[in-house]
Amino acid sequence: MTSHVTIIGAGLGGLTLARVLHVNGIPSTVYEAESSPAARSQGGMLDIHDYNGQLALEAAGLMEEFRGLVLEGREATRLLDLDGTLLFEKADDGTGDRPEVQRGELRQLLLDSLPAGTVRWGHKVSGTRALGEGRHEVTFADGSTVVTGLLVGADGAWSRVRPLLCAARPEYTGMSCVEVYLYDADTQHPVSAKAVGSGALFVLAPGKGFVTHRERGGNLHTYVMFARPQDWFAAIDFTDSAAATARIAAEFDGWAPELTALITDADTEPVLRPFAALPVEHRWERVPGVTLIGDAAHVAAPNGEGANLAMLDGAELAQSLAAHPDDTETALTEYERAMFPRSAATATEGIELYALMFGDSTPHGLIDMFTGHEQGE
Repeated sequence: MTSHVTIIGAGLGGLTLARVLHVNGIPSTVYEAESSPAARSQGGMLDIHDYNGQLALEAAGLMEEFRGLVLEGREATRLLDLDGTLLFEKADDGTGDRPEVQRGELRQLLLDSLPAGTVRWGHKVSGTRALGEGRHEVTFADGSTVVTGLLVGADGAWSRVRPLLCAARPEYTGMSCVEVYLYDADTQHPVSAKAVGSGALFVLAPGKGFVTHRERGGNLHTYVMFARPQDWFAAIDFTDSAAATARIAAEFDGWAPELTALITDADTEPVLRPFAALPVEHRWERVPGVTLIGDAAHVAAPNGEGANLAMLDGAELAQSLAAHPDDTETALTEYERAMFPRSAATATEGIELYALMFGDSTPHGLIDMFTGHEQGE
């Protein structure tokens, strides 16, 4: 019988799992390496989709609270040419099915929905081992341990739980981004703010480009995208912010100044984020007493689906455990049977999306995709 679930990782997937378990009367404990909810920035905007992330929130009983977090107008999309010419624009008319929220605010909503003490902060996992008969031991960096009959790895791309199931490790995809912000852009950076518009901006060329989101408070969050080997980035000294900014900006020489200002006028130091992924068809054989959700199970290059999939994984796993209270293995098998093909299909779609965004046909392939969606194709 499922009496208690041990979850490693207090990201959106792990917290959704804990919340839906709680709704169904199943207790859990979430162990998180970070020292507190405010230990680091939780990233930028998320579009939560009606076919995965919103389904998870419905299972969690949090849709009304979620709607209170939605930033109106952020589903708007613009594509500009390198000289700033408008190539495509779609306004947010309020009928979209992918409302935008701040990741940190959504995480806090999930945290607030859990019983006090569910999340144990400052518990960094140093190792895991099987004890037999479906039981596992988790060792933390401070030397403490916990033994559990049901262990769920929700601990991201470099999961410490995954080795219990398989030897796979994520590999570099060939794509990275450099992340920067402009704060209070309507006042402090009005020309760039006007170029971005009210939602998301794409400016794309083969192998590189900008993806910028307007966040709460008029902040502009830019991901400077590059298809480059890791050695290329290793030659840039990111500890020297000015030099790194200049080197990155040089790759966009000749682009419109209101666009390059997204880099050169940044209010934050440039942060490099390489993209790693597991194989598209990654899966494992059933191992009693343990499974994975979210990036721990199927990390892929960011494509707008990762957080949504993690939440849906968590919700469906919790629902499966609730449906089979006396047969945990049947519950885990049922969850994995649905999760594996779903994650593979989404990863394949992500690869196709990157080809449209950064391949030789860009930006016209992406425009064709957007216009096809508008026409309901």
